[in-house]
Amino acid sequence: MDTKLHILFLCGWYPSRVLPTNGDFIQRHAEAVSLVHKVSVLHIVSDQSCKEDIEIVSKINKGIHTHIGYIRPSKNPIWKIYLFLKAYQQLLLRIEAFDLIHLNTLYPFGLFALHQKKKNKIPFIISEHWTGYHKPQVTQLTLIRKLISKRITQKAAFICPVSNDLKKSMKLFGLKGTYKRVPNVIDTDLFLPKEKTNQLFTILHASNMVNDHKNIEGILRVVARLQHKINPFVFKLIGENAAQYQLLAKQLKIKPKVLIIKNHILHKEVAQELNASNLFILFSNYENLPCVILEAFSTGTPVISTNVGGIDEYFPANFGSLIEKENEDELFDKIVTFYKGFSVDQHKMHAYVQEHFSKKKIAQEFTKIYELSLNKKN
Repeated sequence: MDTKLHILFLCGWYPSRVLPTNGDFIQRHAEAVSLVHKVSVLHIVSDQSCKEDIEIVSKINKGIHTHIGYIRPSKNPIWKIYLFLKAYQQLLLRIEAFDLIHLNTLYPFGLFALHQKKKNKIPFIISEHWTGYHKPQVTQLTLIRKLISKRITQKAAFICPVSNDLKKSMKLFGLKGTYKRVPNVIDTDLFLPKEKTNQLFTILHASNMVNDHKNIEGILRVVARLQHKINPFVFKLIGENAAQYQLLAKQLKIKPKVLIIKNHILHKEVAQELNASNLFILFSNYENLPCVILEAFSTGTPVISTNVGGIDEYFPANFGSLIEKENEDELFDKIVTFYKGFSVDQHKMHAYVQEHFSKKKIAQEFTKIYELSLNKKN
């Protein structure tokens, strides 16, 4: 498509002053699309610091016209809905006419997309990243949410989950539509392969530190066992509130010289940590397509991960190992194997990520979908 479009990213999640990293993977999708098209972002979030009922902040960040509505929290659900609707209307006044809506996470912001489609005949597509459509989490979703979500997906031109596994779960939930997988985007200029020069064998885990999701406790039990099998080595645990696991580490008698805990770090520092590591591990109970695995590949760092969600859809065999979830013995054995020696072609790994997940590649994928969506409209 030669015509430059104006795409409105309608986002349920997006980095803000309240949650600076929430939905940063959506921001990276927006940055990719902005290489080809004009992108405006509309996001609304509750903020305890609001002095007014609604505060609107507009700015241009990395070429993206970002408009965020901050609303004062309320325990009254009716008032909260009113403030969201009012913020939505105020935000629209700041945004120039747009050609298509790119909805990120279909519920509840998909209601705004439905409004635009009905009122102004503007088509919309959906990018979906949410792990909540997988079992057992999906059983907790309400009937009203299911009914609204079904209506939203029926009216979407395309539904773009980040993995085929997520597509399968969404369909099982009853969300019908035209599906086209589009994965997460990786900054291949930031995540570059570098020669491993660290003195100690270094294992890295970086995540949101939610144990039910990432099984941090299982990882630490394995690290405790590794102290008696391999030496020397360092294990780095990095993520928001990672310090909460200090007590468990002490109970497991993990030596201070083995364990390094860091709370949240900047995205550019993740690249530095991967470059300084020999191995990245992910021991999740469920996932879609974790950016951090692809970022590890981009730096030429091998990965051991549980084979859950859509991870195996983009996991070449010679880039690491996939293991059974909750199988601590298998994680232990694989780490020992990597410690003894596992060679990877760093530049081949980086080239793979460039081919499938670079900003240029994802921009091309979405541009094709935008063109098809506009043709459907006509």
